Amino acid sequence: MAHMLEKIDRKGNDATSFCNGDNLKGRKPSKLDMESDRISCLPDHIIDQILSHLPIKDAGRTSVLSSIWRNKWSTQPDLVFDKQCAPVATSGLPSVIKIKFLRMIDHVLLLHSGPINKVKISDSGRHIIDMNSVADIDRWILHLTKRSIKKLVLHFCFQFQQRYKIPWCLFSCQSLQGLKLYYCWLKPPTTFEGFRNLKSLKLKQVTMAQDAFENLISGSPLLEKLILSDCIGFTQINIHAPNMWFVEIVGKFEGISFDNTPQLANVFVNQTTQSRLHRCSSNLVNFFDHLPNIAVLVIHSYFIKILLADVVVPVKLPTPCINLTSLSVCINFNDLKEISAGLCLLKSSPNLQVLGIFARLEKHADLLTPVSYCWEDIFSEPIMSFKLERVMVGDISGTKSELDFIRFILLYSPVLEKMTVEPVVNFTSELMTELIRFRRVSGQAEIVYLAKDSS
Repeated sequence: MAHMLEKIDRKGNDATSFCNGDNLKGRKPSKLDMESDRISCLPDHIIDQILSHLPIKDAGRTSVLSSIWRNKWSTQPDLVFDKQCAPVATSGLPSVIKIKFLRMIDHVLLLHSGPINKVKISDSGRHIIDMNSVADIDRWILHLTKRSIKKLVLHFCFQFQQRYKIPWCLFSCQSLQGLKLYYCWLKPPTTFEGFRNLKSLKLKQVTMAQDAFENLISGSPLLEKLILSDCIGFTQINIHAPNMWFVEIVGKFEGISFDNTPQLANVFVNQTTQSRLHRCSSNLVNFFDHLPNIAVLVIHSYFIKILLADVVVPVKLPTPCINLTSLSVCINFNDLKEISAGLCLLKSSPNLQVLGIFARLEKHADLLTPVSYCWEDIFSEPIMSFKLERVMVGDISGTKSELDFIRFILLYSPVLEKMTVEPVVNFTSELMTELIRFRRVSGQAEIVYLAKDSS
């Protein structure tokens, strides 16, 4: 596309005449014209696809190609305003860059003549958009809600941890199917009952009250995908969503509960702190009770510890996870309770094929000793062999409990194809020698040792 613009300029044609179509008036297009402008003869859907891969600034430049292209850019359904279309800092004045960026968005939204499917506004951390831009953002959102926008992404970070407050007009936009908000403050009106067509929601560094969050989730019956990252204001994650199939939660929270989530198949949880565990409302058994169709599960950092607070770890879950094929869990190998929980999940997942176990080191943790720890008591023979095909064991330091776990997996995984072991930095090669000596029930099992670079 850029070559075509350059070709026009080299011929000496006036850009204004191309934009107005003056070069085509009064004469029939010649064979040379047709051959040199073969791209304009493409079907409309192909041209639209070409334009969709261009930054909005470059898409607008195509209006000078010919009268056919004059208004093509203004009907593109997806509009992305990010660093690719931000003005270059030639003046050295941030205020000038900001004014040009805001005016460009105003200009595009004003001239756009077709339906708008998606809009993304992002300054990529350049602070082009700041608290002084709030009135502009409010105006854009009001305009987009009137255009029945389907997907909206707002990604800008104000200085001094300030948050952009989402205007009430957005909560009345029932055409929304996808919403991604970063560093915002959501305070819906009391009349808000959810987004009835919303299917995908991502909130990162968003401030929101507990009741507002629960109303948002329960009031969006078509919600399928939810991503929460380091949100503020709600600490209990209560999810009531009959069509939900994907959940990712990262941050500090006190508990997670699922209710009426029969379709939920992919769950990723990363609890970044172990504080306030005494207020936790989740435990190992009730967490899995409402995940009958879980297929992929990732439990990292401290979440397994939260699930085990004040509970006795069962040998197996009351209801087996028959659809679980991929499991990744982070445990403390100096805690018998957490080791037992890992084994409980293994024995409760008869069709598990991919396993990731990552050691979590905790300060002031007491090491397991031969007096307090017995391999035969913990790693007893399972009722049936595991169906594991690939296993990843990471961040280990070579303690007895870690090696015993690896030995247990090798002994009871007859179809194991590959086990990857990655120790912590600066660990001696003696671990590899120890691993090679372990007996493997699978004749094709390969052990791959990944030594981290201490540099």
